[in-house]
Amino acid sequence: MMSPIAIEMYYSFKAYFEPRLRDTFRLRIMTPNPRQLHSRVEPTSNMAADGIKCRKAGVTLNGKVHANGNINGVKSHGPNGITQEKPEPEVKIKPSKSKESFEPVPLITAVLTYLGFYMLMVLGYVNQLFITPKAIASEKNRPGYVPLYDSFEQFYLRYVYRRVRDCWNMPICSVPGAWVTLKDRITRDYGWTFEFTGTKTKCLNLGSYNYLGFAENTGPCAETSIEAIKNYGISLCSTRQELGTQPIHVELEKTTARFLGTEDAITFGMGFATNALNIPSLVSTGCLVASDERNHASLILGLRLSGATIRVFKHNNMKSLRNLLHNAVVYGQPRTRKPWKKILIVVEGVYSMEGSIVHLPEIVELKKKYKAYLYLDEAHSTGAMGPRGRGVADYYGVDPKDVDILMGTFTKSFGSAGGYIAGSKELINYLRINSHAACYASSMSPPCAQQIITSMRIIMGEDGTSEGQRRISQLARNSLYFRRRLRKMGVITYGHEDSPVVPLLVYMHSKIGSVVRALRERKIAVVGVGFPATPLMEGRIRVYSDRKLCQQKALEVIEEMADYLGLRYSQLPRPTEPVIYGAEDELE
Repeated sequence: MMSPIAIEMYYSFKAYFEPRLRDTFRLRIMTPNPRQLHSRVEPTSNMAADGIKCRKAGVTLNGKVHANGNINGVKSHGPNGITQEKPEPEVKIKPSKSKESFEPVPLITAVLTYLGFYMLMVLGYVNQLFITPKAIASEKNRPGYVPLYDSFEQFYLRYVYRRVRDCWNMPICSVPGAWVTLKDRITRDYGWTFEFTGTKTKCLNLGSYNYLGFAENTGPCAETSIEAIKNYGISLCSTRQELGTQPIHVELEKTTARFLGTEDAITFGMGFATNALNIPSLVSTGCLVASDERNHASLILGLRLSGATIRVFKHNNMKSLRNLLHNAVVYGQPRTRKPWKKILIVVEGVYSMEGSIVHLPEIVELKKKYKAYLYLDEAHSTGAMGPRGRGVADYYGVDPKDVDILMGTFTKSFGSAGGYIAGSKELINYLRINSHAACYASSMSPPCAQQIITSMRIIMGEDGTSEGQRRISQLARNSLYFRRRLRKMGVITYGHEDSPVVPLLVYMHSKIGSVVRALRERKIAVVGVGFPATPLMEGRIRVYSDRKLCQQKALEVIEEMADYLGLRYSQLPRPTEPVIYGAEDELE
């Protein structure tokens, strides 16, 4: 009998190489003769049970008669009540000029990545047989109990992830500005435990989400936050519905609504909980959610807690979403064929792992056609996208009222904590009463609220300066410049040219650790991301900086390491013209 590792290796290789070999050698795939394929035919009585009744002059769908017998592409024929499915007419979506890049992994790199990962797994199992450190906690003296923890998860954390554990969870002792101070640590037992050396290292920060540089311990944001502590204290220790609502929270919500161009907004003390605890208030059993396959864990958790039916469409693929919505409207719920209570499309503005930007205009067009609701998570796009920094709706010029539920966080561009949901007054009033985050979670800390208010006013220019606009334009130029320089080096990056998140592909699990350690030795702090946070084949280094000076030094080091560590994976032609920063006044 084959071992689980061998089985996993077999199916992994098959899933990756079979379509490529088929395309390479043009293998014939046996398919039925198109003339033998007939449309699905059902008698009138069965169709009536499914909520569809055929008439000579029209078709009734759940009690509503549609002229000419058309129901989103389903048409009746003849007096016998026989129906034949027709393809849905194409939605005329204006194709936008694509600035996204998702270059496929080279074949040899894919082979080496799989081999390297499974070698780590095999060595891990061998290590587990002979070495079990005393410092590892284990369940003992529990006869009759099944293991409380997943065995493979524990194995992966101990014997695979442990080898690169020093590249994650690095403690810092400074604000996450252009520079960050790391606390040095060492391990004497190969990653099982760590000890602080008592020294510190100042590094260029390419790993945080301080998009506009507001995470500072000096300046107007810090000064007003100190005043808020004097007036309101550090914490209110209560929920918003009890004693946790102060004038500063009311001011924050009014400022947020004004900034986003919506009727009202509600804020929460935690960004993750904004999704996880509010989505169950919006959808429930009998509702359908169309979720992008790359959505954040907070969205996935909220959807699971809601009890709604979840169907996943391919990342940023409008054809996949259109087919999903079409089938949902035509066929309704499984078994009963009743119409869905509501259909909710859930997407993100900027995908933090992919660096891609949602195709918002096309999604808005589809949601209007199928009368679905749209939930847009702008955690990484609010403040970082658009000419006024108001997110992807501002970036595309879409009316914010076309998005039913605008969600975002204050942890990135605003240098604070918490999240918000913005929309119509009816929506926000409903959430104030029914949201678990509003009823049970602690209110936002007053200094955090003041940090958001001050930074948001600077972005809008209400402080009487153009500092906010300067930071927004600087971020846009930096992102474009950084990506084009990497492309010129032959390094593969994912995502949209205008995205502030730049994933640099390194693929191999062990190479993630090598790149992070090599950059840290050169006093550059970055974030490595690998399996299971990303697909096994797509390990990457996620970089970002709001300063061109920092990017220049980082690019010099990356170019130096490109040959030493083998980062030039791109097989596309490299640009020959020099990369220009994009403006005469190179802002620092």
